Amino acid sequence: MRLEDYRYIYFLGIGGIGMSAIARWFYANGFPVWGYDKTRTTLTEALEQEGIQVHYEDDVQHLPQEILNNKAATLVVLTPAIPAEHTEWAYLKEQGYTIKKRSEVLGIITASAFTIAVAGTHGKTTTSSIVTHLLHHAGVDCSAFLGGIATNLNSNLLIGKGGEGKETVVVEADEYDRSFLTLFPDIAIVTSADPDHLDIYGDKEEMIRTFQKFISQIKPGGYLILQQDTDPRLTDLVQEGVRVIRYSLEQGEAHVYHIEIDGHWFGFDAETPFGNIARLRLGLPGYHNVENALAALMAAQILQVPAEKLQSGIASYKGVKRRFEIVFEGEGKVFIDDYAHHPKEIDAFMSSLRAIYPDKQLKVIFQPHLYTRTRDFADAFAESLSKADELVLLDIYPAREKPIAGVTSQMILDKVTSPRKQLLHKDEILRNLAENPDFEVLATVGAGDIDTLVKPIKNILENN
Repeated sequence: MRLEDYRYIYFLGIGGIGMSAIARWFYANGFPVWGYDKTRTTLTEALEQEGIQVHYEDDVQHLPQEILNNKAATLVVLTPAIPAEHTEWAYLKEQGYTIKKRSEVLGIITASAFTIAVAGTHGKTTTSSIVTHLLHHAGVDCSAFLGGIATNLNSNLLIGKGGEGKETVVVEADEYDRSFLTLFPDIAIVTSADPDHLDIYGDKEEMIRTFQKFISQIKPGGYLILQQDTDPRLTDLVQEGVRVIRYSLEQGEAHVYHIEIDGHWFGFDAETPFGNIARLRLGLPGYHNVENALAALMAAQILQVPAEKLQSGIASYKGVKRRFEIVFEGEGKVFIDDYAHHPKEIDAFMSSLRAIYPDKQLKVIFQPHLYTRTRDFADAFAESLSKADELVLLDIYPAREKPIAGVTSQMILDKVTSPRKQLLHKDEILRNLAENPDFEVLATVGAGDIDTLVKPIKNILENN
């Protein structure tokens, strides 16, 4: 399949963070682009403002005339979140349109590029955005497809200038639905491989086998930058000639030392096989983010970015929306929003909060994401969330899933040991905050639609 064979691009699920990046890429490259999504969001509104037409009703009548009149020249891009009974999808299949998953299209776009792919059940969005920022800051011509809105770019997409030579592309390699198996990277970073998406994989063993397959696709002469604590079996199928570098905060061929916390800043020195770097300062809080930065630094070193550019690049990195994002600070209160939705992510987030605010009262509002994830990890969720002084749980955000009998947020709440805990509906949150303002640090956490509460909560704090 060649992209140049198509003139019109239609997206089913255009509002997804990964889908929207590809939609922007096509639009920036001169393709007419349209899309459907179930819900109007800040992201879909941004796409519309940029000139992409989006509709929100699943109805064949909303398909643009250009697509209906030019079937052979139309490429339909599909997200796995679209349900099987979707009317537009059924019609386009029946009519014989070319339909490709988002991951397949990403694989085609990156096929001829020098590809840096960042995989992992958590940490991949932050790490890929740091890699992108370091290269962009150093003047390395590159493109990037990210799974979050990078603050420095104010986008999830970076398009390179397209000069002479092989294009460099940074891409977030998503393990959901085995999407990353369409990628054949020159450099792969694997930040983690904890059990997740068991609705897709069935069990941890199948997930490990899929990560092994992804790692086996690293090109000969390439690099695998692998977090030290991941399953040792991940490298079982690595190709001959691929260099494996393990990293962590304290162990591995690459590690950090002299960590110092100064407010929201984490200072550290890095030791890597490609050269040590001293006096690094990261404005994105959290030990886990120092570790993510270490992996990103090595990818930039492989592309021969000099140490002084890495120092200034790390210092100027501003993070990703909803990744330890400090929304409000003042009047003795701090409000932080974070996308964490796996127990390991929440554990790292909570540990970092405690390190930065050791004597503060911590109130956490958490929205579980998916029935299957809640069912599979209820005990682990409860353990990590119990680090809060006060916990408010929202109802489960179902995303693509149907309800599972007996699986509710109450499963987690019953196991939480925090001194204060309660289950609230989303529309009760603002009233609860107004009536219970005796927190010092507030965090909203989750991958569902909890982000719609961020602005109203910020307004309450500013007005008080």
